[in-house]
Amino acid sequence: MTQVTRRGFGGLTLGLAMRASPLKAATSGLESALSESVKRHGIPLAAAAVASKDRTIWSGGVGLRDSASGVSVGPKSIFSIASMTKAITTTAVMQLLEQGKVALHEPVGKYLPALAKLEVLDGFNNDGKAALRTSTKPVTLHHLLTHTSGFVYDMWDQNLLRYNTLPAAERTGVSPLAFEPGTRWEYGTGIDWAGRIVETISGLTLEQYFQRNILQPLGMEDTSFICPAEKFDRLVTSSQRQKDGSLKEDSRQLPAPPKSFNGGGGLYSTCADYVKFMQMILRQGEGSHRNRILQTKTITMMSSNQIGDLSAGRLKTARPNLTEDVDMHPDFKDRWTYGFLMNPQAYKGGRSAGSLAWAGLANTFYWIDPKRSLCAVLMMQFYPFVDKAAVAVLGDFEKAVYATAL
Repeated sequence: MTQVTRRGFGGLTLGLAMRASPLKAATSGLESALSESVKRHGIPLAAAAVASKDRTIWSGGVGLRDSASGVSVGPKSIFSIASMTKAITTTAVMQLLEQGKVALHEPVGKYLPALAKLEVLDGFNNDGKAALRTSTKPVTLHHLLTHTSGFVYDMWDQNLLRYNTLPAAERTGVSPLAFEPGTRWEYGTGIDWAGRIVETISGLTLEQYFQRNILQPLGMEDTSFICPAEKFDRLVTSSQRQKDGSLKEDSRQLPAPPKSFNGGGGLYSTCADYVKFMQMILRQGEGSHRNRILQTKTITMMSSNQIGDLSAGRLKTARPNLTEDVDMHPDFKDRWTYGFLMNPQAYKGGRSAGSLAWAGLANTFYWIDPKRSLCAVLMMQFYPFVDKAAVAVLGDFEKAVYATAL
């Protein structure tokens, strides 16, 4: 198999080529690699875990929950995981698909009438008003799940960012599409709408649906849209990169319970919990107690390219305080499955071809490598997304994981 160098996740290579050695020595190398990289790149805190389909191989943390507490970060520290929620929402949708309650290629206006007739934003007229036209194609569930619907984020789309500043009277009720459905890939809010479909069909809130059908069956006891007071001690603080390059710590406060639940983001979780979700994918849909979350054929769909020859994973920032430019694999075309970014080619010194991955806005990352029966998660908590230091730590961590030959 031809391997390619993944320059987008560069950074210091830590020289951790492990000799044939006991597992304890190998995993201690992971711990020192993460600690050294986090400190070298000036990251306040991080937690991480590596697992096979059957067990957690290593987990640990670096840094403190916040600068004043003295509380160490570990695999059960609680992080805001933002868009790492999307894979769980996709899992919920795929459960409904297995039950015959939804179809991938029918218009989603069937479930959500507000999406039956949508407009495409083609830019702005000379008078500054939005140039809108009616879409010629309906949005389908397939489009929502693959980020080919035209629903996008304004943090990566200048036109939508400008549109969102218009007076309310000049804006439509539903955000306009950035392009005709199915014509290109652009990461966006399609999974938010997919979550609304789950709620509409199930009659449950996303919190209720997730807990009953995914999180509790997998034993993910610390994953929720709600961070309860009794778990606040484990919630880490976030930080924001300043103009001078420093990271300013935010005040740590108990988040108010949300009034609604968003399929595109909003979950709190831990490395220990998210490993359980990734292991379910590695086990072809089975939980740790042989309880089936998804069918094997569904996992195959979630592990396969679903966007044809379109390229996924590249985004140009429109809001640099929230995110830098995103390019997960420069010079090569990554794809999107139902739920994940997928690399068709192997990363030199890293994940295999066909691995599944994504991330959260505050620099939380994960990948699932079915060919190696391996998964890993790395959680940091600062902005902007794909900050160069965060990307460097991820690159170091991934190289260290594969250098251990676990």
